[in-house]
Amino acid sequence: MDVEARKKALRFQFQPIVDQLGYKFTPDEETVDFCLEQEVRLEQKYGIPYCPCQGLTNDHKENMRIVCPCIPYHKEHFDYMKMCWCGLYVLKEVTDPEPLRQIPYDEFLKKTGRG
Repeated sequence: MDVEARKKALRFQFQPIVDQLGYKFTPDEETVDFCLEQEVRLEQKYGIPYCPCQGLTNDHKENMRIVCPCIPYHKEHFDYMKMCWCGLYVLKEVTDPEPLRQIPYDEFLKKTGRG
């Protein structure tokens, strides 16, 4: 599999999906390139482009929650962070992803009064 061609194909495939969810690819092209390359490597190994920053488990159902783009499974959390966990996608309103950070789920629950 040609990694560069597959990265372009994934980007083309994912763009309309994330657009409908209110997201876009991060303006940080280095992050886009790195994340998509990792997804291609995971797809080569497992047959599915898993999120590169989430750990795979032995539970197929749980692993399906981290198939890119995994935004629908974590939308409230990601909306709060204004990005997906790995930073590949940001909310459309974001122009500078630099100040964004990952917020652990339990911290998200506390800050939003849910936990």
